[in-house]
Amino acid sequence: MIIGVTGGIGSGKSTILRVIARRGYPVYDCDAQAKRIIIEDPDVHRQMITLFGEEVYHEGRYNTRLVSQQVFADHDKLTKLNAIVHPAVRQHILQWAKDIPLAFIETAILFQAGMDDLCDGIAVVTVPVEERIMRAMHRDKHASREDIERRIRAQHPPEDYLSTCHKPSILLLNDDDTPHSYLADQLIQFAQNL
Repeated sequence: MIIGVTGGIGSGKSTILRVIARRGYPVYDCDAQAKRIIIEDPDVHRQMITLFGEEVYHEGRYNTRLVSQQVFADHDKLTKLNAIVHPAVRQHILQWAKDIPLAFIETAILFQAGMDDLCDGIAVVTVPVEERIMRAMHRDKHASREDIERRIRAQHPPEDYLSTCHKPSILLLNDDDTPHSYLADQLIQFAQNL
């Protein structure tokens, strides 16, 4: 069984899933795995250079900042990037989860990437916008408030997809008053009741 966990930048989905992982449940971080695939998969590597140029890799490392700046400013490049990376990540998820009884996948773009169809249940982590901005700025010291706001505007709110997704779902409000352990309990209970 796969539970997809999504939420916009600064929602706290990673923090909740770290609690889940500490409790022994497998967690697949789509963003981290995509970066690994971008570096290690020869076909993806070649396509990335074609799209972004040689500077997409600097001394063998993926230039995340360059790609982020370009895709958040150019929707066409974002679409092309997704067409390269999403199929490779999707295939890796299927391989990774095939023998796991209960696994969680984390991605901000679960619905946009079409990965919701891999999931038996969906959890959306939400938080008031101002808290999201402050958390994201704290995490990414190089990003300005305007950069974070632009990223938030570029991400369609995941909770908007719930009414049409036709999967069991739960909405987790991750405000500063709710302990992450409580939200992890809710998520595990939701998964076990499916």
